[in-house]
Amino acid sequence: MVEREAAQGDNDVAADLIAVLVAVTGAEPRVLTIQNASALPSGAFQMVHRSLQSGLRAWVERQTHHPLGYVEQLYTFADRDRVRGAGFHVISISYLGLTREADPAAGDAGWRNWYDFFPWEDHRAGVPEVIGKVILPRLEEWASAGPDRRGRQQRVVITFPAAGGWNEELVLQRYELLYEAGLVAEGGGGEAALGQSMVSDHRRILATAIARLRAKIKYRPVVFELMPPSFTLLQLQRTVEAIAGRLLHKQNFRRLIEAQELIEETGETSLETGGRPAKLFRFRRDVVAERAVMGSKLPLSRS
Repeated sequence: MVEREAAQGDNDVAADLIAVLVAVTGAEPRVLTIQNASALPSGAFQMVHRSLQSGLRAWVERQTHHPLGYVEQLYTFADRDRVRGAGFHVISISYLGLTREADPAAGDAGWRNWYDFFPWEDHRAGVPEVIGKVILPRLEEWASAGPDRRGRQQRVVITFPAAGGWNEELVLQRYELLYEAGLVAEGGGGEAALGQSMVSDHRRILATAIARLRAKIKYRPVVFELMPPSFTLLQLQRTVEAIAGRLLHKQNFRRLIEAQELIEETGETSLETGGRPAKLFRFRRDVVAERAVMGSKLPLSRS
């Protein structure tokens, strides 16, 4: 709930902080939520906090009992009336945090698969049925009925291409299109197949975070913030796939990782793969400190 210290009239402005905390567990991307998974952890910014980030860490750890690791500022959301019924202008400063999942010991905080909110974004098992059965027919109907039919139809083709060309980074554009078309609950729709709704614009904020992370894993080694101290190459690949919502070409992915010299063997093996013992690796943080790590497109699987 957004708070403010005093009422001063129509120009009242309140600032709050919203955290998108992401983990990957069992090859599934997870986000920490509150209020029965209808909201992201949030709290009012108070002047006693030394900085925005220190304030974020303080109330998130108090609210969820979950420590924060890697944190970066995501975006500032300042649209008027974005918090309905607030009676004043609410500015939300959002942060993206990457961590390892742990049981939150506080209240109703809990981890949820982020594809529960965006079921059309997971293409690891092929194109989700909801796109062909629900989304495209409804969007085509919406596009043909509007005054700017050509513009609407172009947006549909770009965000939900019928045959190939899926851009995993357009998470926010897809959600905003569904919102504008009135297909998601926040936009007035009631399609249960289109994911769980969230309060205010929290699902939009989550979409922004997913898009940011999907883009960032291509040019910065932030994925290692989600990994345990030692891991197999398969675990690393599955983590990247979970975030991207796409399958990767195994050999090309390994060649890319090895070429970057981002990891080194620990000298130990894991039997958790169920087959031959797999080598364990660890992240070489000194490589990032020594030089900028070059980015690359994800080696997507074509099968």
